Amino acid sequence: MTRATLYGIPNCDTMKKARAWLAEHGIEYVFHDYKQQGLDRPRLNAWIAELGWQTLLNTRGMMWRRLPQKTRDAIDEASAITLMLDTPSIVKRPVLEWRGKLYVGFKPDQYAAIFGA
Repeated sequence: MTRATLYGIPNCDTMKKARAWLAEHGIEYVFHDYKQQGLDRPRLNAWIAELGWQTLLNTRGMMWRRLPQKTRDAIDEASAITLMLDTPSIVKRPVLEWRGKLYVGFKPDQYAAIFGA
């Protein structure tokens, strides 16, 4: 049986909602905790190839707001990759991997469509 993989950090409210939705719908998944397991360059590069770095970089969260304005103003793909590898909690959450496809963020309707629930 294929299992979904959910990437993120455990204390994020959006992650909690996604995990609760999966549990309520009986969908088995593996949780990859960035804080415990990190995020490696090959995986991030594959995600960027599929989704683009702008999709993955969370520019609305606290970690982004803590960056110096100069850093935010100069962000490009190379600096975004370095930032996401050094601070994985700046990656939008959750990243869901299911049947060879990636999905970013959580909305109940989106997950219902993905899993046919």
